[in-house]
Amino acid sequence: MPETDDEAIDFFTDESLVADPYPYFERLRAAGPVGREPHHGTVTVTGYDEMVAVYNDPDTFSSCNAAIGPFGLPDMPATDDVGAFIDEHRAELPMHEHMVTMDPPDHTKQRAVLMRLITPKRLKENEAFMWELADRQLDEFLPKGRCEFIQEYSQPFALLTVADLLGVPEEDHVLFRDRLGSQQIGGVGKTDEKWQTLNPLEFLDQWFSTYVEDRRRQPGNDVLTGLATATFPDGSTPEVADVVHTATFLFAAGQETTARLMSSALRLIAEDRDLQQQLRDDRERIPNFVEEVLRMESPVKSDFRLARRTTELAGVEVAAGTTLTIMPGAANRDPRRFECPGELRVDRPNARHHIAFGHGVHTCPGAPLARAETRISLERILDRMADIRISDAEHGPEGNRHFDYEPTYILRGLRSLHLEFTPAG
Repeated sequence: MPETDDEAIDFFTDESLVADPYPYFERLRAAGPVGREPHHGTVTVTGYDEMVAVYNDPDTFSSCNAAIGPFGLPDMPATDDVGAFIDEHRAELPMHEHMVTMDPPDHTKQRAVLMRLITPKRLKENEAFMWELADRQLDEFLPKGRCEFIQEYSQPFALLTVADLLGVPEEDHVLFRDRLGSQQIGGVGKTDEKWQTLNPLEFLDQWFSTYVEDRRRQPGNDVLTGLATATFPDGSTPEVADVVHTATFLFAAGQETTARLMSSALRLIAEDRDLQQQLRDDRERIPNFVEEVLRMESPVKSDFRLARRTTELAGVEVAAGTTLTIMPGAANRDPRRFECPGELRVDRPNARHHIAFGHGVHTCPGAPLARAETRISLERILDRMADIRISDAEHGPEGNRHFDYEPTYILRGLRSLHLEFTPAG
């Protein structure tokens, strides 16, 4: 594609990038691991090392716009340091209440509360729940010999797993699924929609406020009590809102990314019989396969930062107040880091070096959960399904497949995945 055509592409609105953004990412990186896009004044970061440098420097690159990118920001003053301006206007930005948009030291305090909940002991208990849940979900459709994997397995599995981790009462699970399913952040071509000025997790905030307030009044021997009574590192008690925002973001974000990860893994398994057989024969390969899926089909396609002060990145000047569009989906295919990056290699020795879960202080705290969910699901699916294949009727014949992806510039994920299989038990 000629350079002028690439310059005409608007990453935030061009629907041609939804199905396959990778050729575009590669062209951007070929022009330089850090570049400029002409439509919204952002600096693009597609190189692995350069992205790690941004993630590792929260003092220079603020996360205040992580959820929205270049949209809905106040007009920045023309100075070489807008740090004080960001701090003054942070509360005007969408999702400012949530950890994903915070910078240290506030982020450090909130993350500490979350990590008191996601302990090795709690994760082990949650993993035991996952093994049982996997079979319950499979039992619902296994006799049919076919399924729409996302609606019938990956979304409900991810929902119920994180609900169990957080101690959400089972009677509220269906209600949460219905409401969360209507939310979409970062829709392609929807850069000026009303959600840009709202907190899309407000519904969850209200419910978790009730849970936390109830447990603070009447503590019990459950996970929600542990959440409600968690303290900051200095021993002080967080406000109810602080605890609630930490829990609700994990609840919502954990489902979205994990459901997409699982569907990407199943698509690859169903399309490659040799790969499917390798994983059946040697289950020890599954964890590294999950890392390769994360690398090749990163659930987060783009992330954002705002430059607090004028700086330079890979020889490109970044003015204070500039939005950086950082693209994990591009960095995870950087040939300087990964040999033959477009190939799926189950035994890739450095597969886990991917940055699908971010890096630095904002590394996804739910990463161990997502890995366990996917590993356990694959184990039970391979145990109980033989000859897993893509439905020709729904996705077209081999060699001429068609898949629909969620039309968002932030996330990467299939909208549906129709599978056929032979029940194995």
